[in-house]
Amino acid sequence: MRDVIPVCPHGSKGLLDLYLVSFVGWLDESVYERLTISSGYRCPVCNKAAGGAENSSHTRGKAIDIVPFSAEQRFEILGLAFLKGIKRIGIAEDHIHLDVDESLPQGVVWIE
Repeated sequence: MRDVIPVCPHGSKGLLDLYLVSFVGWLDESVYERLTISSGYRCPVCNKAAGGAENSSHTRGKAIDIVPFSAEQRFEILGLAFLKGIKRIGIAEDHIHLDVDESLPQGVVWIE
């Protein structure tokens, strides 16, 4: 798998949740077009600069933001996320937030 999950300059790939890394690898191989992931791990400073929530799953390495290039890819990503049991999804105009943070409410989809 190619290196698809970015981390902020203050972090390292070792801060990413192993299940999330595995899921992203599977998702990247499953979608018709390659994924564009705009965010993975963010330290608290970078998270604040990005406009992230104070208790963001990104700061624990348990979330990614994917930039779909079409409505069809957005649909495909969401379907595959539900198929694999992702229970925390945020939908924004320009990205999809997927996270595996079990310390936060499960079975939720929100609009960002």
